[in-house]
Amino acid sequence: MKLAELTRLYDQPLFDLIAQSRAVHLQHWRGEQVQRCSLLSIKTGGCSEDCAYCAQSAHYSTGLEREELMPVGEIMSAAQRARAQGATRFCMGAAWRGVRAGTAKFEQVLETVREVSQLGMEVCVTLGEIGPAEARKLKEAGVTAYNHNIDTSPEFYPEIVSTHTFENRLTTIAAVQASGMSVCCGGIVGMGESALDRLRMVEVLSNFEPQPESVPINCLMAMPGTPLAEQPPVDIFDLVRLIAVTRLAIPKARLRLAAGRTRLTREGQALCFFAGANSIFYGDKLLTAANPAANADVALLRELGLVLEEVESG
Repeated sequence: MKLAELTRLYDQPLFDLIAQSRAVHLQHWRGEQVQRCSLLSIKTGGCSEDCAYCAQSAHYSTGLEREELMPVGEIMSAAQRARAQGATRFCMGAAWRGVRAGTAKFEQVLETVREVSQLGMEVCVTLGEIGPAEARKLKEAGVTAYNHNIDTSPEFYPEIVSTHTFENRLTTIAAVQASGMSVCCGGIVGMGESALDRLRMVEVLSNFEPQPESVPINCLMAMPGTPLAEQPPVDIFDLVRLIAVTRLAIPKARLRLAAGRTRLTREGQALCFFAGANSIFYGDKLLTAANPAANADVALLRELGLVLEEVESG
């Protein structure tokens, strides 16, 4: 979808916009179902990149304790707990610029993926930049989807990161698509970007071929010690508009309410679900950001008449 059309949709009266996005959502999805994903940081902190939003960057003093790659057994225990609590997708994130085939840490990740993939959940990983060889090996090991967010518009991207480029992100995504893995790719709002930047991000995502299977929408969690520590929260109606436009532009994607849900009221989350969001992350934290308690999520969904997708047996 082109930017002019996205802008026209976005600028409509809010109720007209979300009525349209709801209709498109119901064409492609069971409107009452929400997928529950669990996200585990398998290697935390010490990242060489200077992403301005990230507490894991070695460039900033955020008080985050650096941790090495978790042992396979610990990750498996976390995955089994997630499955027991209703997760149908298990995501593993490592704070690296990237990873290369043949290294010990990459082989350990492959071993972990082989084990986790036996649990019947979708398996998603985010390991930074990878090339065709790494993508093929991850796919063979059992990875369902690779997460690599574009974060924002191409124009605003240099304001957020200087240690790699927007094109670097697209190169990794191309390698993932060529391997046959699904692409999980979204962005972060509330970093100081304009509404136009957000729509440009959606324009880029909607013109992937194929479109992303999964689009996480993160609201910035302003981390002390990072350059964006003083950014104010995103306006809820701006967030709902973005979700609605994204649903219209990428109708078959899972729209995932990701980081920042702690700043959303129950009513705000309800509007997001109505507008087209159909997946949430749950657990004590999302990588380094607090996340609503799992039982609070279940209570909210029940009150709205929504149900969690169930993991397949086996």
